[in-house]
Amino acid sequence: MSWNPALDPDIPLGDAVDAIETVIVPRARDLGGFEVRRALPSARRQMVGPFIFFDQMGPAEFLTGRGIDVRPHPHIGLGTVTYLLRGRLHHRDGLGTDQWIEPGAVNWMLAGHGITHSERTDAPEGPGSLFGLQTWLALPKDREDDAAAFVHQGADRLPELEGEGKRVRLILGQAWGERAPVDLPVEAVYADAILAPGARLPMPEGHEDLGAYVIDGSVSVGGQSFEAGRMLVMRPVDRLALTAGSQGARLMVLGGAVADGPRWIWWNFVASSKERIEAAREAWRAGDWAHGRFRLPPNDSAEFIPAPEK
Repeated sequence: MSWNPALDPDIPLGDAVDAIETVIVPRARDLGGFEVRRALPSARRQMVGPFIFFDQMGPAEFLTGRGIDVRPHPHIGLGTVTYLLRGRLHHRDGLGTDQWIEPGAVNWMLAGHGITHSERTDAPEGPGSLFGLQTWLALPKDREDDAAAFVHQGADRLPELEGEGKRVRLILGQAWGERAPVDLPVEAVYADAILAPGARLPMPEGHEDLGAYVIDGSVSVGGQSFEAGRMLVMRPVDRLALTAGSQGARLMVLGGAVADGPRWIWWNFVASSKERIEAAREAWRAGDWAHGRFRLPPNDSAEFIPAPEK
């Protein structure tokens, strides 16, 4: 569909206007030839809207027979989105889901009361690569015990807006007059934007909290320039836009409603209380896959990741 020019007005931001509340520099971690950069949670910001976890995975190149091998592990109190830019991952979960995750698709896994899943590249026959983003959204208090669920939508099912030097795919939520097809238990927005040099992207209106993560190139706002590998948390100002630098830019827009209270995060668990975390920890350690809180993926149940020590 075409971009609506009315949604991209001239935005009079002078150098004196400080539109950025916080700039987060992700922490890098080498996982044995595979680098992960974590922007959320950080010392400066635990969350942006409902987003409480944001990892950049790669980019990485793998030799034949090598890849990602994340064994079954549990989640509670959150929804996960694995969004790939390059490569593919094999998702299996305790609901019986068996789904390949490919670039541009949305894969929404609602953990709720509890779910177990694995993500693997399944030892590819030739050299491979992987580049993507892993995000978690904290659930509202009244949805923390929802039943687990998984939804996959291919890239061709997601709204795309194109024109005036930008192409935007809406992954989750509502923005720029469009709505993504996945129903969410929390108000959120998540989008993948590719900008030509000098193109301007207006931030979506109507969201309480907004941020942008620069994947490639650079963007400027309010007289400031920001390069790749930076998460920008916006101040709540009207009619804000980001402008791509001389090499263009690719960025993820994220945000939504602020959480209804503080959240605890331990290992793969997110909850509104320590007691919820402790109960989930004990349930995973008990290992009663037939009758307990967690089920291993039926087609990937030979191993699992044990809970770390407190």
